[in-house]
Amino acid sequence: MMLFKLSCKNIKKSIKDYAIYFFTLILGVAVFYIFNSIENQTVMLNLSKSTREIVSLMKEVLSGVSVFVSIILGLLVIYASRFLIKRRNKEFGIYMTLGMSKGKISKILLFETVLIGIISLAVGLAIGIALSQIMSIVVANMFEADMTKFEFVFSSSAMIKTMIYFGIMYVLVMLFNTFQVSRCKLIDLLQANKKSEQIKMKNPYVCIVVFLLSGCLLAYAYYNVTGGVNNLDTFDSVILQMVYGAIGTFFVFWSLSGLILKVVMSVKKVYYKNLNSFTLRQISSKVNTTVVSMTIICLMLFLTICIFSSAISLNAATKANLQELVPVDIQIQKDLDLSNKEGEEYTKEEIKDSKITIKETLEKMDFHVEENFKDVITFNSYASKELTLDKILGRKLEQVKEEYPFLVLNSEEKIIKLSDYNKVAKLYGIPTYTLNENEYMVISDYENMIGIYNYGLKEHTSITLRGKEYKPKYEECQYGFVSMSSNHMNMGIVLLPDHAVDETIRESNYLAANYKGADKETRQKIEEKIINLENHPYSKNTRMYAGTKISIYEGTTGIGAMAVFIGLYLGIIFLISSAAVLALKELSESSDNRERYKMLRKIGVDEKMINKALFRQIGIFFGFPLILSIVHSIFGIQVCNFMLQAFGNVELLSSIITTAVFLVIIYGGYFIITYLCSKNIIKD
Repeated sequence: MMLFKLSCKNIKKSIKDYAIYFFTLILGVAVFYIFNSIENQTVMLNLSKSTREIVSLMKEVLSGVSVFVSIILGLLVIYASRFLIKRRNKEFGIYMTLGMSKGKISKILLFETVLIGIISLAVGLAIGIALSQIMSIVVANMFEADMTKFEFVFSSSAMIKTMIYFGIMYVLVMLFNTFQVSRCKLIDLLQANKKSEQIKMKNPYVCIVVFLLSGCLLAYAYYNVTGGVNNLDTFDSVILQMVYGAIGTFFVFWSLSGLILKVVMSVKKVYYKNLNSFTLRQISSKVNTTVVSMTIICLMLFLTICIFSSAISLNAATKANLQELVPVDIQIQKDLDLSNKEGEEYTKEEIKDSKITIKETLEKMDFHVEENFKDVITFNSYASKELTLDKILGRKLEQVKEEYPFLVLNSEEKIIKLSDYNKVAKLYGIPTYTLNENEYMVISDYENMIGIYNYGLKEHTSITLRGKEYKPKYEECQYGFVSMSSNHMNMGIVLLPDHAVDETIRESNYLAANYKGADKETRQKIEEKIINLENHPYSKNTRMYAGTKISIYEGTTGIGAMAVFIGLYLGIIFLISSAAVLALKELSESSDNRERYKMLRKIGVDEKMINKALFRQIGIFFGFPLILSIVHSIFGIQVCNFMLQAFGNVELLSSIITTAVFLVIIYGGYFIITYLCSKNIIKD
C-alpha cells in the first residue's frame, strides 16, 4: 500500500514536467481508436452495397496499418520511459540509500506504469469515442451517404483492439523498466545530475570529408529520382534510393555534430556574443549523442510529408478526373472474333457470341437497349500485326529501348476509324479531328506514353498498312480517349481514315450511352438491371465488360477516401512520434541542465537572455531534422508525382499547403509546449 501511495504521488509530481508524455499517450490511444472504428461508424449510414464493400476493404487495410502503427507507438513509449527513468536517477538513488531494494523500486515503476496506462487509456478512449462521431460525418460526406439515420456509435471491437495493443505496449514498458532498474548502481544514480554528456571533438577535417561525401550520396539519390527518373522502373530501385538517402542523412548529422562547434568557434565575434557559446555547446552535445535519433526523426518527417501530400493529391486528382473521364452513364466493351485470337482458349459458345454485336448479346440476355438507354453510339476497335509501337518509333526505337528497358514494343496498337472516334468525341465533349486519306495520328491521355510516342512522331515516321503508306498529321500525340475510367489510362490509340481500316481485324465492340430518365430512382433501377446481367445464364457465353458512372464514382470515392485515411493515420502517428521524441529529449536535457542555468544566473545573466538562449537551442534542435526532411521531400514528392501520373495531373500545391499547416499545428505545437515546459523546469 505504501508503494502504491508513493507511485500516485510520483505521477502527480511528474505531470507538470512531463505533460507531453501523457498527452502523447492519450493522443495515440484516441487516434488508434478513431481509425479502427471506421467500419462501425458507418453501420447507421445508408450506404450502397458496393460502398459498404469498399468501407470493409478500407477497414482491413487500416487494420494492417494499425499493426505497424502499434510498433511505432510501442517504440515511442519505451523511448519515453528511458528518459523518464533517467530523469529520476537521483530519486532512485535516495530510495536505495534509505534501504529500499531494487525489487521495490521496480514495483513502484510497475504501479506507475499501470496507473499511467489506465489513465491514458480511459482519457484517450473517451476523446477517441467523441472524435469518432466527427469522423463518422467525414466518412458520410466522402461517400455521399444519407445522414438522416445517423446515431451515436460506440465501437466495442475498436475499444478491445486498442486496449489489447496498448496493454502489450505497457507490458513491454514494465519489462524494460525492470531491466533498467536491475542495472542501476547507487553511485551512478546519486551523481547522475552532476554528469554531463561528453562532447567528443571529432577531427574537423574528417567531418568535412564525411559531410561532402554524404552530400554527394544524397545528390546522387536526388538525381536518380528527378533527372534519372526513368531509372525508377521497379519498386526495388525506389527503395534503393531511399536507402541511399537514409545513409546520407545519418552521415550528415554525424559530421554536423563535429562541425557546428568547430566552425562557429573559429568566428570569435559570433561565438562570444551573448550566450552563443553556451547555446552552441549545448546543441553540439545533443547532436553528438543523438545522431541515430535525429536520422530516424528526419526520415519519419520525410515520410509524413510525402505520404500526407500524396494522399491528399491522389484524392483530389481522382475526384477531378471523374467529370472529364466519365462523361456518360455507361460504356460496354465486348471482345470480337475470338477464333482469330491467339494465346487463350475459348469455348464454342464464346466464339459464337464473339461474332455478334453488343446490342444483339444484350437482347439474348433479355435487356433491351432502346427501353433503357438514350444517346446510344456503337463502334469497333481494331488491331493489326502490321502496326506495333516499334513501327511508330522508327529511328528512335533503340533510344526508347535504352531509356525504357521494360516497355513492350512489339504489341499490336489499338486502331479506331476516324469517323467512329469523332462520334465518341462529340458524345464525350472532347475535341474531334480530321485526317487526309494518307495521314494517321495518335491520341493518348497518359503522360509517359505521350512522351514515348512523340519520339517517333517528331521524326515524321511513316507506317504501312496493306501496302499503303501513311504519314503522321501531327508531330505530337493529341489528347483523347474512348474507354471510361477514373484515371488517365489511355496508353495510345491510332486514328486512321475509314478506308484504311480492314474490317477483318476487329478486336472489340463498344457501346456508350446515357440512362433514360432523369430521376435518381429510375437510374438506380437501370443500374441494378445491368448488375443483374451477371446472373443471366447467357452471361457465361460472352466476354463482355460494363463500366457505369455510378460504379466508377463509388470506386473512385473509395480509393480517394482510403488514401486520405491511411495518409492521415500514418502522417499523424509519424509526426506525433517525431515531435514527442524531440520534446522528451529536450525536457530531459532541461531537467539535467538546471545547475548550468543556475550558474548563469549567479554570474549575472538576466532571465530574458536565458529564455532567448533556451528558445534558440530548442528551435535549432527541432529545426535540424525538419529542414533536411523538407529538402528530402522536395525530391520525394516528385517521385510520388511520377507514380501518380496515371491518375492525371496531380495538383500538389494545395496538398503541400495543407501538409504545411498540419506540420505547423502539430510539430510547431510540440515545439512551443516543449519551450514553455523547459522554461518552467529551469526556473524550478
